[in-house]
Amino acid sequence: MKTNPLLKIMLAAYLVVFFGYLLGPLVIMSITAFNSPAFPKASPWECLTFEWFDVLANDTRIRESLVNSAWVGMGAVTLSVILGLAGALMLTQIWPRMRATYYTIVIAPILIPGVVLGISTLVFWGRINQMLGFTNDSILQNGILLTVLGQSTFIASYCMLVFISRLQRFDPGLTEAALDLGATHVQAFRKILLPFLRPAIGSAAVIAFLASFENYNTTTFTFGTYPTLTIELSQKVRYGINPSISALAVIIVGLTVLGALVHEVYKRREQLALANGAPVGAVQSGFRLPGFLSGNPAAVILVLLALSFVGTLWFSQVYSPQACKLEVREEKRKAAEERIRQLQERQKQRQLERQMQGPKVFDQKTPPAGANPGQGTFGDVFEPKNLNETGPGATKPPAGTNPGKGTFGDVFNPGNLDDAGPKKEEPPKPKGNDGSSLNPGQGTFGNVFDPNNLGTSSGTKEGGGNQ
Repeated sequence: MKTNPLLKIMLAAYLVVFFGYLLGPLVIMSITAFNSPAFPKASPWECLTFEWFDVLANDTRIRESLVNSAWVGMGAVTLSVILGLAGALMLTQIWPRMRATYYTIVIAPILIPGVVLGISTLVFWGRINQMLGFTNDSILQNGILLTVLGQSTFIASYCMLVFISRLQRFDPGLTEAALDLGATHVQAFRKILLPFLRPAIGSAAVIAFLASFENYNTTTFTFGTYPTLTIELSQKVRYGINPSISALAVIIVGLTVLGALVHEVYKRREQLALANGAPVGAVQSGFRLPGFLSGNPAAVILVLLALSFVGTLWFSQVYSPQACKLEVREEKRKAAEERIRQLQERQKQRQLERQMQGPKVFDQKTPPAGANPGQGTFGDVFEPKNLNETGPGATKPPAGTNPGKGTFGDVFNPGNLDDAGPKKEEPPKPKGNDGSSLNPGQGTFGNVFDPNNLGTSSGTKEGGGNQ
């Protein structure tokens, strides 16, 4: 059956995109570890350098955080593997109707956010410390111990899942046969069950260590004065990072690849031993180099990786990037001078263009036609002296206005309100209801609102009043 070439191309493209998505960031970060700029960047490439590995080696805070992460990882592995194995064995021995409920309870920590686990761990053990009467610097308040306790709450669930998957292939009849032959439960566990679970123990330990090493959410509340590597890196990011972080990533990736290759080599040797009918123990006791490399691609890659590592160490000792750095610095200086020259030329060009365009319409130095010199585009329409006939720049008042009173006459003269002002036509005198004239100053209604009208004399005199 022939395979469609288009299908092969699509499959190859999918694999490229898939692995590019997974490994692309790691590759880019690995490249930045060997580039000379002070900020991690892969392009533009400047100079090959190994100085960031020296910077990493001399960073005391990174070294201390690595030590703290190692202690926390070992503690989390020990506690999580024990709890996970106990939980898996309990699940196989518990009443079948209770297994679903028990499984849900022991898996629940995986579903709880790490922030909640960290806060609850800090509060719970702090309360226990107070109940026991210990001081704030007791062992229960130690950052490493609190971090181990907080991380183990959910890492133990991962380990339990690994052990459950392994125990599903275990034959309980082996343990029963050992008990029938007189073995104790401890002997049956140590001689039969534990060797069967050895691969699962190794896998659970690796998972527990990696989960502890990269954990941040729970650790950020429990580390105290012992920051782990993830905490230290997050604190460095706040103040700016340099490519030494990329160098650390290269080391971690290299160790991960090395461990994977070593595991693959031994797995291949075990498969070859089983295929040839030889016991696995005889093959694992030792091997020769030709047999080690034959039919084992992982072993070949492991040897090439080791040779490249040794070659890189030797090259870093004999190579100096100083000449390349001086060259790059000179190129940057010339590029900066060229940019400054271009900016100056652009500025001169803009000035020439403005001169060629001539003066603007609203330029006061060259007023438009019809405007008086020195008075701008709108002339002297806002000149305060327009209100006065005298003085320089005064305009002739229009006909019908009195001289000396400005363009608008004396319409705004405050004296118009006084008797000394210009005479006005006397308004008609007000008259009463009977047609008789009222006294001046009393308005249209006379003195009807005069307060004296309420007096005895006034009332008697004018209205007769009531006795």
